[in-house]
Amino acid sequence: MSSLALVCGLVLGCLVGHSAVSSQTSKAVLSPTGSQPGQNNRATATAPLQPSLDIEDNSYLLERAGQVLEALKAEDYAALSELVHPQRGVTLTPYSTVDPSCDNVLTQTSVAKLATDDQVYLWGLYDGSGNPIRCTGTEYFDRYVFNVDYTEAPQVGIDTVLISGNALENAAAAYPNGRFVEYHFPGIDPELEGFDWCSLKLVFEVWENDWYLVGIIHGEWTV
Repeated sequence: MSSLALVCGLVLGCLVGHSAVSSQTSKAVLSPTGSQPGQNNRATATAPLQPSLDIEDNSYLLERAGQVLEALKAEDYAALSELVHPQRGVTLTPYSTVDPSCDNVLTQTSVAKLATDDQVYLWGLYDGSGNPIRCTGTEYFDRYVFNVDYTEAPQVGIDTVLISGNALENAAAAYPNGRFVEYHFPGIDPELEGFDWCSLKLVFEVWENDWYLVGIIHGEWTV
């Protein structure tokens, strides 16, 4: 072999060897996820997966409904707003029958500001007279939402109408993708023999793997 050929062979061998070492070194410094050194992958590697919501779990549905009642009882509208559906808001129905044409819908922001909102709104029509229901948000909640302490309701039903009067009960049809919890008082004053019964239905739908409030339906004896 000539001296020139020998020198070329040695140079080529060195270049190949150097390339192999560089390739091995490059692979060694890559993390298993392919990120570069110095990147923090701990959160990705250790973050637990959130379990899927079991929509048939009545215990969790009741827990969420209980949170709504506690917020209503405390008149904590900021806490209540966090339980309202972020996209759909919450529809308020004064007399059992859900009617999208006249029922008001409040957003999370509107609910959070109820305590400081003095504006008078139209909420539907009074039973019997048919006159418009005009009042502030807090006045409406006092009369058509938490008119009694529903945390003490003697009867509680899940996806079941406990009592029906003259008004159409259409919660299931109005919210086909939802579930509801009803809190019911068969009567308040014994002398009225049940003609002062009242109930509150809280309707929930799933959003981002959790239950959120989409409807508050007040029911009572109507003429």
